[in-house]
Amino acid sequence: MLKGKTALVTGSTSGIGLGIAKALAQQGANIVLNGFGDAEGPKAEIAALGAKVAYHGADMSKASEIEAMMKFAADTFGRVDILVNNAGIQHVARIEDFPVERWDSIIAINLTSAFHATRLALPAMKQANWGRIINVASVHGLVASAEKSAYVAAKHGVVGLTKVTALENATSGITCNAICPGWVLTPLVQKQVDAKAAAMGLSNEEAKKVLLGEKEPSMQFTTPEELGALAVFFCSPAANNVRGVAWNMDGGWAAQ
Repeated sequence: MLKGKTALVTGSTSGIGLGIAKALAQQGANIVLNGFGDAEGPKAEIAALGAKVAYHGADMSKASEIEAMMKFAADTFGRVDILVNNAGIQHVARIEDFPVERWDSIIAINLTSAFHATRLALPAMKQANWGRIINVASVHGLVASAEKSAYVAAKHGVVGLTKVTALENATSGITCNAICPGWVLTPLVQKQVDAKAAAMGLSNEEAKKVLLGEKEPSMQFTTPEELGALAVFFCSPAANNVRGVAWNMDGGWAAQ
């Protein structure tokens, strides 16, 4: 379905980003990966699906590096047809104890990077009159949790940016939508499970049940594969008129 299209997925060397990149690769898209850590393993996984793959290690907190990444993607594959803004970090603390530098870095990576990548992707999408911008927000873009002020603020901002981007391009072939996952067992969430297990003297499996029980009625984690399938839907002809939505896959979290 996406043969000849190029997808750039930020924060895609593991977790949700890699799951979405693999789903788009399975539909024939060229993939540009981005993220910290090992890139060779994820590149090999994408190549094994028969897709062309490249990698750029831009620091998503720096506008100049995002600009270099977008230029690299265009130079490598022609243009970015599908932009998935997924890069994100987390820090947990009460507002009065929240380190200012951590606030700044979370806003930069989780929110401002999506603005920069979007503004740089739009001109080529407009020229082609086709584009898909998918912002990976969070259920925390819809509701809040204590001690996550920067993350919740950033993800609410991502949902707002999604709506504005969709409205500004509403009469074109460019759509913008947000995916709002609940708990996904990524390395980021596993750290929270580990911390809960240590604090409460629980096994890892018991800590997972406690974590899910606090927020997610389904008592199951959403998977990167499920999120990838939703991203593929957003790129399909069936989603041509799906614009500006914040689509939660959260096991009923926000329905409470």
